[in-house]
Amino acid sequence: MAKEVVKKIKLAIQAGKATPAPPVGTVLGPAGINLQEFCTKYNEATRDKMGDVVPVLITIYDDRSFDFVIKTPPTAFLIKKYAKVQKGSVKGRNEIVGSLTSDQIKEIATIKLPDLNANDLDAAIKIVKGTALNMGIEVKE
Repeated sequence: MAKEVVKKIKLAIQAGKATPAPPVGTVLGPAGINLQEFCTKYNEATRDKMGDVVPVLITIYDDRSFDFVIKTPPTAFLIKKYAKVQKGSVKGRNEIVGSLTSDQIKEIATIKLPDLNANDLDAAIKIVKGTALNMGIEVKE
């Protein structure tokens, strides 16, 4: 007999640093799963992405077991990381706070391609470029 899905939860947790304390504990505690087991498995799966914020989709079943799928880091997080800025512009496109090269945009698009609503790399590049421009990050050709 197949397990019945009780709940699906989305979280964004720093890779390799999940603990049963808040915010993870406050979200997953009421779901009744073993927090320490989740944290151990998540930290092991994200060890190679240490320092990045990684979204995770957790599926909780009726017998209190769980599965999780790790997604790619948010586009804005990757843009800030590659542009070496703390935050995007408050005024959007009207205020430039950093810059990226076309190669860096292509690299970000390659990382994000599995999670983007794009059929190919060119479409993904356009999406990432648009996000960067709206964050006040200039794209140098």
